[in-house]
Amino acid sequence: MDANTHAGRPASYFPVSPVMLFPEALGNFSVYLWQGGDFVLYTSSGQRFTSRHRQTLYKNGVKEVYVLGSERAQYEKYIENNLGKILLDENLPIDVRSRIFFEASTVVMQDVFDRKLPSALRARHFDRITDIVKSSIRFLAKDNSLSAVAPFISHDYKTYTHCMHVFVYSVALFHTYEMTETEVFEYGLGALLHDVGKAKIPKRILNKRGPLTQAEREIIKEHPVHGVSMCAHLPMTQNTINCILFHHETLDGAGYPAGIKGDNVPMPVRIISLSDIYDALTSERPYAEAMQPYEALSLIRNEMRENVDMNIFKRFVAVLSGAEII
Repeated sequence: MDANTHAGRPASYFPVSPVMLFPEALGNFSVYLWQGGDFVLYTSSGQRFTSRHRQTLYKNGVKEVYVLGSERAQYEKYIENNLGKILLDENLPIDVRSRIFFEASTVVMQDVFDRKLPSALRARHFDRITDIVKSSIRFLAKDNSLSAVAPFISHDYKTYTHCMHVFVYSVALFHTYEMTETEVFEYGLGALLHDVGKAKIPKRILNKRGPLTQAEREIIKEHPVHGVSMCAHLPMTQNTINCILFHHETLDGAGYPAGIKGDNVPMPVRIISLSDIYDALTSERPYAEAMQPYEALSLIRNEMRENVDMNIFKRFVAVLSGAEII
């Protein structure tokens, strides 16, 4: 059968960066190059992708290779299986590892939000998300990781990328407090899943251009409760559940869904709330243009002093400054 046909029809391919192909790792998918207007087989399924393969691509200036669409699931599994090892490999430049972190996380989170979900988050999705958190929190603890990850932060708002950004900012802040590795994992998982309930909000409301009606605002305000109900069957600690349920609570009690205030809002949840606000303000949304980091921080400081924890805010500014994001 010709390389460009599959079951009698033209095959579909998707591009990946060569940095996603890890030397000596075994992948159950084939890799193709685009040459002379055609897809050409480079490595076969079950073949080890070696350092020599990568060097050849680099020397020839190849920026993208291709995988068959029918082998996407095998490719995604391969990335997730290798993520932890790759992120802690000091021989790989940190910008390369940052790209790998973002591309692998995007694959998982996009799968959660872009597919029509049942009433609950599937166990296999949850397992993939917990693997992402476990694999990346040690990497994000490194002093220069946030500045390396920053260039990959997209300012085009999508729910799944927003969840990743909030996770990155929150974990960077968690590491400045005295938290155990277990606590960082539990709260990090909550940060990554904080908006999972939005999967049950109609897209016409989430993506609406212009102001929402009062009724639409009330529907959106249901997403924390939806998120907890979607995860009720999963092995999740109360720390993680709190992050999903309370991330829109405010110190002055004006938040939702419970209207709790002050010390009743757990400190890690306050971190996630601040990260959530900051990323929303600095992202291009259907109803608002993206703010510059300094502009967003000024708005939070001047207009949200009663809502957010200003001690956490000061620490957040220091973390962003240290990463040269502001």
